[in-house]
Amino acid sequence: MQVRPVTPERLVTELTERIAARPGWVRVAIDGPDAAHPDELADALVGPLRARGRPVVRVRAADHLRPASLRLEHGRENPDSFYDDWLDAEGLVREVLRPLDPGGSGRIRPVRFDAAADRASRTPFITADADSVLLLSGPLLLGRGFPLELTVHIVLTPAALRRRTPVPWHWTLPAFARYAEEVDPASWADLVIRADDPRHPAIVDRG
Repeated sequence: MQVRPVTPERLVTELTERIAARPGWVRVAIDGPDAAHPDELADALVGPLRARGRPVVRVRAADHLRPASLRLEHGRENPDSFYDDWLDAEGLVREVLRPLDPGGSGRIRPVRFDAAADRASRTPFITADADSVLLLSGPLLLGRGFPLELTVHIVLTPAALRRRTPVPWHWTLPAFARYAEEVDPASWADLVIRADDPRHPAIVDRG
């Protein structure tokens, strides 16, 4: 295993090249705690991919949550609920990921839930172009059996995760510790990025 420091710009370039080299629909998960900014990395890929002629559909895990009555059934600061109950994984697979299977309809709904209003979103379905890249970003995405062509995991050391997580969200830290222990995405994701210092990321090459 080799840890290779890169600039943030080079990281985006390498990811773009890896994704763009895949034909047809490409489903990519950018996984990491909010403190690692997976949404920002996914957003940074949109322009370069489109410049290479690949249509992009952005999907955020935050737009696929379950209703508050289910998320918060065991309290507002329950790390096990955060781990198990917040994401509507079944709906995400059914209406976003599975339609992009080979031979699928391509008809997907990128935004399914309005967390601020705590209700289903009124945004419509769209039909993904034949060579679209779907960029899904958010925390705790891997190990769920999602149909994906590429998995990217952004890892922080426990100390960095605590330091970069706002104090009101420290109650989620046990969920990430459980994720690292039970799923261990850093050992098998297609691409692992170390990002304790976001200005100086590093790619883990497992050889």
